[in-house]
Amino acid sequence: MPDTPRTSPLRTWWAQRPPAAGSAVMATGILSIGLHLTGYEGVSRVALALASVAWVALAADFVVRLLWQRSRWVTEAETPGALTAVAATTVLGTRFSALGWQTLAEALLALSTLLWPVLIVLVVGHWKRRMPGAVFLACVATQGLAVLGATLAGALPTSWLARAALVMFWLGLVAYGLALAHFDLRQVTQGAGDHWVAGGAMAISALAGSKLIAADSARLYLWNDDDRGVLRAVTLALLVLDLSWYVVLLLAEIGWRRPHYDARRWATVFPMGMTAVATLSVAAALEVSWLRTPGEVLLWIAVAVWLAVAAGAVVAARAGVGALRTP
Repeated sequence: MPDTPRTSPLRTWWAQRPPAAGSAVMATGILSIGLHLTGYEGVSRVALALASVAWVALAADFVVRLLWQRSRWVTEAETPGALTAVAATTVLGTRFSALGWQTLAEALLALSTLLWPVLIVLVVGHWKRRMPGAVFLACVATQGLAVLGATLAGALPTSWLARAALVMFWLGLVAYGLALAHFDLRQVTQGAGDHWVAGGAMAISALAGSKLIAADSARLYLWNDDDRGVLRAVTLALLVLDLSWYVVLLLAEIGWRRPHYDARRWATVFPMGMTAVATLSVAAALEVSWLRTPGEVLLWIAVAVWLAVAAGAVVAARAGVGALRTP
């Protein structure tokens, strides 16, 4: 009898990746945005290239499972981690828009807009009473659309896109409240990394608010004085809440140490990087210049954590592939 063809260890290891693997793209993409905002364009583009390659690989796998492994696709699409597909796409779109590649950014906005209602219904429909921090990805994905929409509204410029982004901004805040009601607070001291999304969702909400404010101009005239005042107040409040979460989560990491590598640690890097970017963006949009320094400090902390998590991921991948090679 002919030998049964063996699947390569690398392919087998890749097939076992969790749906939340997109958080690595989110983490790397948001650092690219932060490095761009602080003038480190070369390093920013390297990070963007890494995020783009990872996004293409995950997107190809997403399509393969949708077309030929439908039952597995549905099972994974019902988990909160599936929403990283939307969030990662909007993060990359936002970075491409900053490069001036508006057509590509528009295409990514269209793709994420098509994915969002399908995945949000599947994910929210399977929420449980007590959930890990990934539950806040419902807010992150929604606010990702608001961020990219507002970014493109200011770049093109297009008023209807800004107003659509405003709707998603408020909807994202509703999603945060619902997610908070399902969040298991014990995750703050016991979580494996994705508990940081509780703060990251606040950060991307603040970023969305700052982008909506920045999109306004004499040409568009999106908001009157009252609207602009509300947006400023809400955006500042969201940033304060985000920074408060950051302090609480950081103290919890010190008090309840979890030094071992876990793939969910990418969901720690993303909120840390998003907090830095939100701080920098709010500083620019609301003309609060003194916020820029803490924003830069937070960015380099996020870069350091990214390096640590990336090193852990490489070691874990080598160990995983090596174990599969063992007869």
